[in-house]
Amino acid sequence: MTNDETPKGLGRGLTNYGDNEFSLYLRRSMASSMGYSREMLDKPVVGICSSGSGFNNCHRLMPELVEATKRGVLAAGGLPIEFPTISLGETFLNPTSLMYRNLMSMDVEEMIRAQPMDAVVVIGGCDKTLPAQLMGAANAEVPVVYCAVGPMLTSPYDGERLGACTDCRRFWGKYRAGEVSDEGIKRIEGSLATTAGTCAVMGTASTMACIAEALGMTLPGTASIPGVHADRLRAAEASGVRAMELALAKGDDRLLPRDIITEKSVENALRVLLAIGGSTNAIVHLTAIAGRLGIPVDLNRLNVMSDETPVLVDLKPTGAHYMEDLFAAGGLVGVLHALRPLLHLDTVSVTGETLGDRLDADKTWIDHNIVRTFEEPFQDKGGLVALFGSLAPRGAILKRSAADPTLFEKEGRAVVFSSLADLAARIDDPDLDVNPDDFLVLQNAGPKSPAAMPEAGYLPIPKKLARAGVKDMVRISDARMSGTAFGTIVLHVTPEAADGGPLGVVRTGDRIRISVENRSIDLLVDDAEIAKRLEEIKPETVQPTHKRGYRNLYMNTVTQADQGVDFDFLVWKD
Repeated sequence: MTNDETPKGLGRGLTNYGDNEFSLYLRRSMASSMGYSREMLDKPVVGICSSGSGFNNCHRLMPELVEATKRGVLAAGGLPIEFPTISLGETFLNPTSLMYRNLMSMDVEEMIRAQPMDAVVVIGGCDKTLPAQLMGAANAEVPVVYCAVGPMLTSPYDGERLGACTDCRRFWGKYRAGEVSDEGIKRIEGSLATTAGTCAVMGTASTMACIAEALGMTLPGTASIPGVHADRLRAAEASGVRAMELALAKGDDRLLPRDIITEKSVENALRVLLAIGGSTNAIVHLTAIAGRLGIPVDLNRLNVMSDETPVLVDLKPTGAHYMEDLFAAGGLVGVLHALRPLLHLDTVSVTGETLGDRLDADKTWIDHNIVRTFEEPFQDKGGLVALFGSLAPRGAILKRSAADPTLFEKEGRAVVFSSLADLAARIDDPDLDVNPDDFLVLQNAGPKSPAAMPEAGYLPIPKKLARAGVKDMVRISDARMSGTAFGTIVLHVTPEAADGGPLGVVRTGDRIRISVENRSIDLLVDDAEIAKRLEEIKPETVQPTHKRGYRNLYMNTVTQADQGVDFDFLVWKD
C-alpha cells in the first residue's frame, strides 16, 4: 500500500527543479492559467485517461464519457483532469494493432506514473486498447477504475439484425462464394456498424470488457452496457465517484491494481473467458496483463479448466445473439452466479467488496435463454483449448466453441503458404492444388514476422471450394484470429515460424494430425527429418529493414504468444 503521508493532488510527483516549494509554486501558477481557482487546485486530483481518436470509431463517444466521469469526480469533491494517450483503432493500423499494444501500455503506465493524480479512471474499449490500458495500469501506484466504452447496437437489414463483425465475415464468405452480389455487399457494408461502440458480438473487445469485470477492475455490472445507452454515461459518472473515494481512502481501503489483479482473480477471468465463448485473443492479452504482475497463465491449466467450465452464453460467433441481448438478459452477473462453485469468491473489485459478497447481494433478473444455467449449458465444455505436439511444442489455441466438431479428430495433407503475400497471391488461384480435406497452413505471421501477428489466421476458404459449398476447413498458423470470427482454426502456434519453430519447416504434401480430444497437433514427419529441416533454415528476421525506432525495439524484445507477446523488459521481474 502507498504511504498515507504521500502528498495529495498537485503536490504529488513534483517536477525536479531542486526546490520542491518552488516546483509546487510554479505548477500552481501554470495550472491557474487554465482557469482553476485556488480552491479547486487544493482538491485531490483524479486523472481521466482518454483514448479517443478520429482513427478509432469504437471511441466516438469518448468526449461524452469523459464529461460524465468528470461530473462524478466533481460531485465527490475532487478535481478531474483529462489526459490523452495513444489510441488503437483496430482496423486503421498497419501492419496490425497488436504491434502497438505494448507501446500504448507504456504510454498509459508512464503518464499515470509521471503526472500528479491521486486516482485515475481509464476509459477505452477497442480490441487492443483495453488490454494495453490494463497492462499499463497494472503497476500503478494509485487506484485505477476502468470504464469500458461499451458495444455497438445492431442494425436492421432485410428482416434480420446485423452486427459487426461476425456478420461481416459471414456475408463476406457468401460474397466470395458468389451468393451475394456486388451491390448487396455494398448495402451490407453500410449496415454492419451504425452506432458508436465496440463490435456487437462476443469479439475481443466485449470479451476483454467481461474479463475486466471478472478481474474486478470495473464497476460490477458494466461490461455489457451498450455504448449509446444512458446507463453507459451513468457508469462513467459512478466510476468518477468511486475513483474519488479511492483517492481519499487510507490503508487497506486504498486498493491498487495489484491488490485486485491476483492469481485468484486471473483464474476467475479465465473461467469467465471459457464460459462466454470468448475470443482467442484474450489468452494473449490476459497473459500479458498478468505477466506485468508476475502471474503466470498456464495453458495446461487452461485445458483442465476448459473441461470443467461449460459455455453458458448464447452469443455470436459461438451462438446466435448479440451483446445488447446479454445486457437485456442481466449482463455478466448471470455467468458469475452460474460459475459460483468454480470461482474464488474472496477476490475483491474496485468497489472493495468481495465477489462472494457481490453475488450474495445481487438480485438481477437473468434471461436463461441467453445466459444458460450450469445444469443446462449452451455447450458442455469451455470455448477454448490448447493443443501441443511436434507442430506446436509450446502450444497453440483452438476456439472449439466456434468450430466444426466433425473436424476435431482429423488427419490431412498440408497446403502451405509461406507468408501473407503468398496467401494473397495463390489462395484463389483456380489451379491451386487443394481439396476440402486438406489443412491450410500459413507460416511467418507470428509476433516476430514482418506481419507482427495480425488477425490473419482466419484464412479464407479457397474461392473454388467456397463456390462448391465448402464452409469450413482446418486452418493452422502462428497468426491470430479476430474474436468475431468462426471456424476450425488453430492459432498462436508457438514457437512461431519466424523464431525457428517447426511450423516454418512444414511443406505442402506433409501430413498433419489434429486431436482435440488428446489436445494434440502433430506434424507427421520423422523427428530426424524435422531436425534436419530446422538446421537448414534460418529464422526469418526483419532487423535489416527496421534499424531504428519503435519497430526495431519491438522486434528485438517481443516475446512469443505463450508469454503474451509482451516486451521482455516489461514482464514483472522480482
